Amino acid sequence: MSVRLPASERREQILDVSVQVFARNGFHSTSMNDVADAAGVTKPVLYQHFDSKQDLYLALLEEAGNRLRAAVAKAVAGAANGKEQTELGFKAYFHWVADDHDAFLLLFGSRANRDEQSTTAIRRITAETAAAIAPLIAADIDSEHQRALAHGLVGLAEGVSRHLVERGEQFDPEVLGQQIADLAWAGLRAVHRNG
Repeated sequence: MSVRLPASERREQILDVSVQVFARNGFHSTSMNDVADAAGVTKPVLYQHFDSKQDLYLALLEEAGNRLRAAVAKAVAGAANGKEQTELGFKAYFHWVADDHDAFLLLFGSRANRDEQSTTAIRRITAETAAAIAPLIAADIDSEHQRALAHGLVGLAEGVSRHLVERGEQFDPEVLGQQIADLAWAGLRAVHRNG
């Protein structure tokens, strides 16, 4: 039997374990029994915190998105200029991928759930991440142009990460972050108002 924890701590423990189970097995191959076993709780305890497997999965997606945005926001908070923000932001992103590998797989891996609710949640998380990045683009452009570029930066980081993670390739987040930041910064320096 598991140790009795306060409800908030038990919920966090279940989320921490669940992200690993879902990331490794995929949504459809993971049962609530699998999650309960991995968390060392009974199914009734699991259902005290989450109404369904879908409810648990959506909570995991939200938590993964929050962790990603928090890591990037914290990293860029003290940046002196746009170039440093770009470097620190990409390095933080790739550290998140390396350190929270399962969360990345949950959001962007090929085994991620692709039902309508999950797809909507992942799109919202991506949009929120881009919205957090857009104001950091220090160029004389309108807000719609900033948002479009921010989505491009998010897609760049996601695409590189997916390539490496799905092949099981090891990478140094500092080196990779700098390489991708150099590419992004070269493009951002050329950004100008259209018309």
